[in-house]
Amino acid sequence: MPARVCLLLILQPLESRGELLQRQVSMDWTMKLATAALFLGLTMVVTRDEDEGDMCLYEALSDTDAVLCKGLEVFYPELGNIGCMFVPDCNNYRQKITHWAEPIVKFPGALEGTDIKKGKLQGQELSPYQPPSPPAQTGFHRYQFFVYLQEGKNISLHSKENKTRASWKMDKFLNRFHLSEPEASTQFMTQNYQDSPNYQTPGTGSSEPRDKPK
Repeated sequence: MPARVCLLLILQPLESRGELLQRQVSMDWTMKLATAALFLGLTMVVTRDEDEGDMCLYEALSDTDAVLCKGLEVFYPELGNIGCMFVPDCNNYRQKITHWAEPIVKFPGALEGTDIKKGKLQGQELSPYQPPSPPAQTGFHRYQFFVYLQEGKNISLHSKENKTRASWKMDKFLNRFHLSEPEASTQFMTQNYQDSPNYQTPGTGSSEPRDKPK
């Protein structure tokens, strides 16, 4: 059973302006989004560098894991949209993602707000971004994104909840602020790059794919 790390995004309506103020809590990183849900299509994309003959496989998650894929897109440099996929085992992507800055997260199905659809979002950050960092020899880890609509009550963290990732419990947090079903969600999976049979040490060279999921 893969380990799970969750990103929680809280949205608060501003009735006077008809906009959404987002408050978010994350264990591995933070981003800002909005409401409504749109199922993401699942794809498997294979790209090839014609000169080197390298193949890069973008593999979709299983049908069981795909149930969580409802309306969000997650864009990292070089990878494109990695929502509902495994991070490809090529081009040292599983190592690079541990150093990249926070991804752009888009909500194409948002009911209002063009910024939200484009991933240019406003909000209060409650916990700073931390990139995926699965330990070696622990298998694949799930990195999950959830969007919840805030119903008036101010969102905050206890001091102990900000000390370590392990001290923050999602179920207790949701119950404390009366948050029920997420408005949208998605996830991707990756493992420690050193566990990959295709891992190449720095300096050995690798080729970049020409195309990425859109």
